[in-house]
Amino acid sequence: MNRTLIYQIKENENNLRIEQFLRKQGYSRQNLTDLKKMPESILVNGQWFHLNQRVYTGDTLVVHIQEIHSSQKIPPVYMPLSIVYEDEDILVVNKPAKMPVHPSLNNYCNSLANALAWYYKEQNKPFIFRCTNRLDRDTSGLTVIAKHMLSSNLLSAMTQRHEICREYLAIVRGHVTPSEGTIQAPLARKGISIVERMVDFEHGERAVTHYKTVQERALNEKDTHSLIRLQLETGRTHQIRVHMKHLGFPLIGDYLYNPDMEYIKRQALHSWRLTFVHPITKETMRFTAPLPEDMAVLFPDF
Repeated sequence: MNRTLIYQIKENENNLRIEQFLRKQGYSRQNLTDLKKMPESILVNGQWFHLNQRVYTGDTLVVHIQEIHSSQKIPPVYMPLSIVYEDEDILVVNKPAKMPVHPSLNNYCNSLANALAWYYKEQNKPFIFRCTNRLDRDTSGLTVIAKHMLSSNLLSAMTQRHEICREYLAIVRGHVTPSEGTIQAPLARKGISIVERMVDFEHGERAVTHYKTVQERALNEKDTHSLIRLQLETGRTHQIRVHMKHLGFPLIGDYLYNPDMEYIKRQALHSWRLTFVHPITKETMRFTAPLPEDMAVLFPDF
C-alpha cells in the first residue's frame, strides 16, 4: 500500500532530527529502517531529506510509505467480504463464523487473509496482511486490519496498552448468577495441548473479563438461555470461552469446552463492538455488527 502523510512542524518540535520527530509520532525503529529503503520517502518543503537531518518550525514534512510487495504465502481466493469500514489506514471487517483469520496447514485457502488478498489484487494494489485483533475460526464479528506498516505498529501498541475496547456477545445455557461481574482468573495451556487453555492460578497469565446478562429466554420448557455481553480487559487465547466455563456457564456450541450442540454448531460468540482512537487521524471510531443469523434466531429481540 502507498500512503502519504503530511506533518506541519510546530514550535515545540523545532530543531528535531526527522527520526526524532517521527519517533514522537509513533513510528517504530523498524518503520524508520523500512523508510530508509524506500525512494524519496522523506520530503521537507519539497526537498528529499535524510532521517538524520533536522526540521524547523513551519516546515512541511511529507512521508511517503511505499509498500510494493504483497504477502507471499497468502494465495488470493475469492470469498464474500463484509467490509464495515475502510480508509487509507485501516479496514474493519465483519468476519463470518467458520472462517479462520490466517491461513494454516489445514486452512490454506479459506481464511480472511485469502479473501483480502483477492480483494486488493482485483484493485491492483499490493497488500500485506496485518490483523490487529484476531478471532478464533468459529467466532464471528468485527476485526480490524492495518493497511500499512505505520498503522499496524500504532494499532499493535494500542492493543498492548489495552486501548482498543472489544465487546462480545455470547449465549450460555441457564440463568447466570451473578448476572454481572468481573472474572479475574489467570489462563495457561492445558497440559501439553497447543490449543486448549485452562484457569491456572499458579502459572497462568493475568486475564480479566467483564460480563453482564442482557437478555434471558426460555428456548424450551426446561431450559433458560442467557445472552451475555462481555468486555475484555486482557486478550488471552480462548479467554471468554474459558472464563465463562470457569464461572459455570460455558458457551453453547463450543466443541472444545462445552459440546452442547442442540441449538448451534459453533461456539456462540460474536465480536459485537469495537471502539478505538484512529491510529492516524486520532478520531474516535465506533463500530457494531449485529448478531449473525445462527445466534439471532435464539435471541431475535436483541
